[in-house]
Amino acid sequence: MSKFSQHSFNNQKALIRVDFNVPLDKQTSAVGDDTRIRAALPTIKKILADGGSVILMSHLGRPKEGPEEKSSLKHIINHLSGLLGGLPVQFANDCIGEEAIQKAASLKPGEVLLLENLRFYKQEEKGDEGFAEKLSKLGDVYVNDAFGTAHRAHASTAVIAKFFTPENKMFGLLMEGEVSSAEKVLHKSEKPFTAIIGGAKVSDKILIIENLLEKATDIIIGGGMAYTFMKAMGGKIGNSLCEDDRLQTALDLLEKAKAKGVNIHLPSDSVIADKFDANANTAVAPSNNIPDGWMGLDIAENACGQFTNVLHRSKTILWNGPMGVFEMVKFQHGTKAIAQAVADATSNGAFSLVGGGDSVAAVNEFGFTDKVSYISTGGGAMLEYFEGKVLPGIAAIK
Repeated sequence: MSKFSQHSFNNQKALIRVDFNVPLDKQTSAVGDDTRIRAALPTIKKILADGGSVILMSHLGRPKEGPEEKSSLKHIINHLSGLLGGLPVQFANDCIGEEAIQKAASLKPGEVLLLENLRFYKQEEKGDEGFAEKLSKLGDVYVNDAFGTAHRAHASTAVIAKFFTPENKMFGLLMEGEVSSAEKVLHKSEKPFTAIIGGAKVSDKILIIENLLEKATDIIIGGGMAYTFMKAMGGKIGNSLCEDDRLQTALDLLEKAKAKGVNIHLPSDSVIADKFDANANTAVAPSNNIPDGWMGLDIAENACGQFTNVLHRSKTILWNGPMGVFEMVKFQHGTKAIAQAVADATSNGAFSLVGGGDSVAAVNEFGFTDKVSYISTGGGAMLEYFEGKVLPGIAAIK
């Protein structure tokens, strides 16, 4: 059993770092996508059920110059209360200071207090020790349940942990799930292990590909970044996205993969368009022979079949990044086909981890949420973990 599950929070005030950085409607300030709030509910409910009280701290948006109305966490009070079955959520207009101290001190078992946006203070992102200490005074136990910010050495995610004894600091259920799923893929993966890496730029994914060359048996490359590889290998890519300063990098990665016996799979054909537009004219072409004036915006039928075959024989799958511009209906077939293949492999016993904003959005949009093993809430954090970096928010607890 995990440390969190074993801990009794009876009569304790749990200070939880959550990731409530959710999109708000520009007009009404209503919560758009509440995935991150829902992800924290099991942790909150367990503490309340034990007879503890909960003090929630989070950031929202990117306030540059102190407090601003649009980034106030008060906008999520009603939504959070609704998700907690109508339980009232108290609010402190500051995350430190008199009001926060008094409201935290008078919290009774079963009650919830939400603190105002941590990033209204520059000290949060600077990892200021004095600021972290003030926050730490509000609770008896520190619970980090914000995987989405685990890669930042901020006051509330990493520095604060030093003010709690080892038995009084721990991961919440979400963070535990994230860490164990990521470790399963990176350190205990059953072979064949296929990583699907998509997205626009090779430069964003160099480190993750290099690290995965040590672990994976197969790497599928899709999305805009595939065309940098195609051009590097002498192909014609028309107006497709390409990082010309990364052509040598692409060749080096292919060379390293070959030396290590890792299979790199690039899309054999592409859905091409005459402009970057939802209503563009489309055709299909080999990915290394795209006519001038046209650009690849999705993987086509042969590539879908090629990638599906690889995924169907996989035992471990990591998916980070879409196969095309899936926001436009004409160019979403490839990403959908990959989602289907990952779901099929999972139902046949593979372990699948999906992470990174766009892949998660695609899986949710196409209705495959319950058909993969684990969906990660932390895009940047997951990426850095798979690049082999130490995440401050994890190291602070471990």
